[in-house]
Amino acid sequence: MERSRSYIATPPGATIREQLDDRGMSQKEFATRMDMSEKHISRLIHGEVQLTPEVAVRLEMVLGIPAKFWNNLEAIYREKLIKARAENAMDADVTLAKQLPYSEMAKFGWVPETRIAKEKVIHLRKYFEVVELSLLENSQITRIACRRLAVTEKSDFALLAWVQEVKLKARHVMTAPIDIKSLIKIIPEIRRMTTLNPKEFCPGLKTRLAECGIALVFLPHLKGSFLQGASFMDGNKIVVGLTARGKDADKFWFGLFHELAHIVLGHIGQPDGTSEQDEKNADNWAGEMLIPSKAFEPFKNRENYSPACVCDFAKRLGIAPGIVVGKLQNEGCVGYNMLNDLKKHYVIAGQV
Repeated sequence: MERSRSYIATPPGATIREQLDDRGMSQKEFATRMDMSEKHISRLIHGEVQLTPEVAVRLEMVLGIPAKFWNNLEAIYREKLIKARAENAMDADVTLAKQLPYSEMAKFGWVPETRIAKEKVIHLRKYFEVVELSLLENSQITRIACRRLAVTEKSDFALLAWVQEVKLKARHVMTAPIDIKSLIKIIPEIRRMTTLNPKEFCPGLKTRLAECGIALVFLPHLKGSFLQGASFMDGNKIVVGLTARGKDADKFWFGLFHELAHIVLGHIGQPDGTSEQDEKNADNWAGEMLIPSKAFEPFKNRENYSPACVCDFAKRLGIAPGIVVGKLQNEGCVGYNMLNDLKKHYVIAGQV
């Protein structure tokens, strides 16, 4: 028997049990008369196997109740069972959907606007390409490597929503076969792009990464996701998604290099996603690629962080001054309110 708010699905076996009780017949004797195993009869009574037309005919012979009655009883049971399970799944998904930032997703055009809870669930199931939202907890569906600033239950679902949109956008990006060796070779070229503005570097960056089998997607930040970027396998390509609306250039480039680190270091496609150590290793790799320690330490130790010195140091490294400022701020060399005039502010969300 299975229950929901509106349905009670009772298997035909309950009626069979009543008939046996009325006759004082044991299941063992009944199985013998039906010419079936006791195990199968037990499963039939508990609704664990379907009551087939053949079994219905046997029941008519043994219990004297027409086969049509048993076939109808089975059909009613299966229909109510489906409806009860669907209703229970809907109720569970309505609760789960409250954890997702539906209104903001609708604002971005990712899902249709609606205030009706059940409609939200249907739209979200289609959006995530799952029959039930509870499947989003399956690690086989959500294996990603990502850089986040905080973690909460709601942020987990916001992250999944953002990543799904990245995945959907990436399907329209044509890429060559995955080639990690080629990616490593073009890292210096990508690093030099930090001195350009988004209109100059975006087309070339996407093209060069696509040639390495990587689809790069920019999306706006989704409130509550605490997300900087994510990378994962999707089919025969690697997908890298970055939040880039209203972001300081140093954070953008560190986020990109962090995701490239996951690719180069082999973190993509791991069964359980990335570990805390993977994230630390990716941070270290990104920092070292942008500003090598052997160059930064001598500059840091001179303790002369005037705008002119910072720009000169950045020029010698071939990177944007804002990246140096970000490094100095993160290292505690200068306050977060200092040298910000050297930072560029990017607005490139919406470019797929």
